[in-house]
Amino acid sequence: MRKIFIGLSAAFALMLTFNGCNTDYTTYSGPNYIMFSDTLSVLPVQNNEEYFDIPVAATQACDYDRTLGVEIIDKKSNAIEGKHYSLESNTVTIKAGERSTNVKVRGIYDNIAVTDSLGFVLHLVSDKKTQWDLYGIETKVLLQKTCPFDINLFTGYALITSTYLTAYGDGSRRLIQTEVDPEEENTIIMKDYFYDGYDVKVRFTTDDLLNPLIEMDDQVFGATADAFGTIYGNGKINLYQPTYYASYYSSCEQFIYQYMTLYVPGMAEGTNVIGTFINAVKWISDDEAEKLKREGL
Repeated sequence: MRKIFIGLSAAFALMLTFNGCNTDYTTYSGPNYIMFSDTLSVLPVQNNEEYFDIPVAATQACDYDRTLGVEIIDKKSNAIEGKHYSLESNTVTIKAGERSTNVKVRGIYDNIAVTDSLGFVLHLVSDKKTQWDLYGIETKVLLQKTCPFDINLFTGYALITSTYLTAYGDGSRRLIQTEVDPEEENTIIMKDYFYDGYDVKVRFTTDDLLNPLIEMDDQVFGATADAFGTIYGNGKINLYQPTYYASYYSSCEQFIYQYMTLYVPGMAEGTNVIGTFINAVKWISDDEAEKLKREGL
């Protein structure tokens, strides 16, 4: 799970401070440097058309336009220009009176695989006296293929592989069916998740393309009689999502990778936790599901 890292932007905000009538503020009056604002950007590529901004910043505004060249450092890149990405232009201009501009980069969605780890390095072609040795004039750009979220990708048949089934079940896999929750947004109901008659709800987050996480509320997982052949506590097993592990999903590959902690309500603290388990849930076609049923799953 990767995100756009913002490094120098905050530093510039403090360094440049404010221009205005309040004499308590100090205006930057040092050398005129030009550089990339960030040392690393991760671009969530969802289509072939969207351009992303790679910010370029200057420490001073000038009363004239400043045009800079932008080069690709091939020896530091494994993404191929024209195949995996393209630049809108090989030059950028900081307009008179301004301190910033953007290099615009477009990922080529159709040529990037979900499992690819592709990146390239941009280099600003500028006058030596405007280069700040402390930060340099290069930045790394990573391309992450990100399929648009569609909750219907996570309905139908799914195959569970779980460490819980290995520990307490018969085998390590279980075939289930899932459906959209009609009441809760971006939520699915996983029918008979591990035990018949006990459904589990999973919610998808969609606000951060580079962190596609899933969430679960505390809910009933099953019965102790089904799991252990006897009644403990209140007779139920509950699950919750542990905060120290990230559970996530992939729209491109139609799976979720889920951590769950199981416990028995009504038992003394320290004896009620069964453990934390990992579930890999992969959605499959009806034909694949029918084949697994014939094989006895």
